Amino acid sequence: MKRRSLPVATAVAATAALLLTACGGEGDESKDEKIAGADTGSSPSASAPSAAASDSANRPDIVLPDGVKDVFEKWETGDATKDAVLSDAARAQTAMNDAITQGKTDTPGLTFYYEGDALTTSVKWVQKWLDAGITYTGTTRYFNPKVELFDDRSAGVSFCADETKAYNKDRETGKIDKAPATDDSYVLYNTRLEKNEQGVWQTTDGTSVRGSETCAQ
Repeated sequence: MKRRSLPVATAVAATAALLLTACGGEGDESKDEKIAGADTGSSPSASAPSAAASDSANRPDIVLPDGVKDVFEKWETGDATKDAVLSDAARAQTAMNDAITQGKTDTPGLTFYYEGDALTTSVKWVQKWLDAGITYTGTTRYFNPKVELFDDRSAGVSFCADETKAYNKDRETGKIDKAPATDDSYVLYNTRLEKNEQGVWQTTDGTSVRGSETCAQ
């Protein structure tokens, strides 16, 4: 089984096993999947970009456990709308990781940042981790984000994930699997987001490609 590749992209493609190599991946073994309407920027940040000051959405408080960290590298463009989209795309990633580490399929973050098919597949993906009796530890780096605005309520975001420093962990024994990293430790995500009535850009669909040459470093 493979280590996760978290979000929708990951969840949507949760057809294979969870464990992978040094880090994880999702269940996607396909080589070239693209989200309908998704497109294929600038100072590192160790957490999701901040919401705009005018954001009045009652966002859930998501705190990853000790030993687990998300790093979003250069996730700002300088454009307010695009940055709002990227912020919620990042939060969706962290919400998925939070659900996996908590071992729960009904966390506030999942239902807040995912909608429709994406929410359904995300819940199924987290359940696969539970069924396998594993969680993960370590750092996941998200980089090379690209965003395209389709209209005022929908957008596409693509980005890469570096899981070379994230590892599967047995939920019961706490044993960590530190298998060597490979190109499969890099994942390309393409996601679609739609803005809801509260102004939150929810992830509604997505795909992922593990071992993508676009992301491997």
